[in-house]
Amino acid sequence: MCLNQILGKNKLILRLHSMNMQKETNNWFASWFDTPYYHILYKDRDYEEAQLFMDNITQYLNLPEDAKILDLACGKGRHSIYLNQLGYDVTGADLSENSIAIASKAANDKLHFTVHDMREPFEQKFDAIFNLFTSFGYFENDSDNTVTLKAICESLNEYGFGVIDFMNVNKVIKNLIPEETKTVDGIDFYIKRYVKDNHIFKEIDFEDNGKKFHFTEKVKALTLEDFEGMMEEAGIYLLDIFGDYKLKKFFKNESERLIMVFK
Repeated sequence: MCLNQILGKNKLILRLHSMNMQKETNNWFASWFDTPYYHILYKDRDYEEAQLFMDNITQYLNLPEDAKILDLACGKGRHSIYLNQLGYDVTGADLSENSIAIASKAANDKLHFTVHDMREPFEQKFDAIFNLFTSFGYFENDSDNTVTLKAICESLNEYGFGVIDFMNVNKVIKNLIPEETKTVDGIDFYIKRYVKDNHIFKEIDFEDNGKKFHFTEKVKALTLEDFEGMMEEAGIYLLDIFGDYKLKKFFKNESERLIMVFK
């Protein structure tokens, strides 16, 4: 059980800003993730790889057949849908109303979707909470990352496990591609990547229907040591660390992913 569960819930005021397609908000993810262009750019994600990871991590955690799982920052629900197909009672949560609207088309009695800010704990308690595919470290205030960890912990039941699947920043920064162009559905996305102020930035420029668009992705370059520090502050117990979706050992400079299991 997490220490902060004993200390009680710290409620937050949601800091959402109205969406403007051509101008970023203070919370860049609140606008970019809610546009159709985000889904166009990332439409070719590897579903087989995602399913392999879900198979491996649920077996590793030895979850009960009727386990309640929260997929936190679920996007359009690709992990949630597959977890439900494995027989689990799944709730997918995301800040993007558009993503939840799309995901909700697959909803059933044991698959639910809701718009939710990950900094807020759930009243319902879960057997497992998954935060997948580097859906962490987006906030302007670093303290919100710790708040999110506390919210995850408060939403677990007594025997529940949390799992964060994050990029391995050491390898990402070492192999960063400064510039590239991706053409998807007839749209040329011009992408620039760089590291600044301990964040990894991705500048995305494109034109569609005669309009120019610009978005910036900004993710904190969190290392394992950073997570360990935040988890200690949040009263969280880090149980295991893996370096890829096959759950192989984590190596700081070589592993594709940083996967952490905690409670």
